[in-house]
Amino acid sequence: MACSPEGVILRHPSHLHPREISVATYDTSDFRNGLKVEIDGVPYAITWFQFVKPGKGNAFTRTKLKNMLSGNVMERTYRSGEKLTIAEVEEQPMQYMYNDGEDYFFMNTETYEQLGIAGKGIADEAKYLTENLEITVLFFKDQPVSITLPNFIESEIEYCEPGLKGNTATGASKPAVLACGASVNVPLFVEQGESIRVDTRTGAYVSRVKN
Repeated sequence: MACSPEGVILRHPSHLHPREISVATYDTSDFRNGLKVEIDGVPYAITWFQFVKPGKGNAFTRTKLKNMLSGNVMERTYRSGEKLTIAEVEEQPMQYMYNDGEDYFFMNTETYEQLGIAGKGIADEAKYLTENLEITVLFFKDQPVSITLPNFIESEIEYCEPGLKGNTATGASKPAVLACGASVNVPLFVEQGESIRVDTRTGAYVSRVKN
């Protein structure tokens, strides 16, 4: 039993050590891309960070954090040793079904339960969604907030300029629009109607898909 500065008595459950009931946190030394943290009750994912050690003064870390509810990105700087609350998140494999113009709907393949996620929160990922694609849905406090795509997807080229057979010039490419909605630069010899493999992490063309 202890007293707060205001004199209020604080009681810890007898079977728990004070550390065991404290809020779980990450230190700045734990920062990495993809780390999920909670700021002011909102889940964020670290998308970029840079440790800086100036000639004078204390070290600090610059970060870019993506709001997992709105999709907005903010920049913040943290002094070395500062702590951020770990976001209470859980991942669940699901299958993409369809979108109604605003929300994207997914199905749990075990329970067949469907749920919708607002498009504004997954705008970067939504352009790669194809029917029945297996993805992972991230839940924050039991609410779906974001998705993780497989590293590669396959989609048909809906439009591109006519192919140039035999043209294998290194680095030469042209824009192509895929049936899933993404725009990708493809080699000059690739033709409309062909299916290609795309790396969802970089948005880069990987190869043609043989039928």
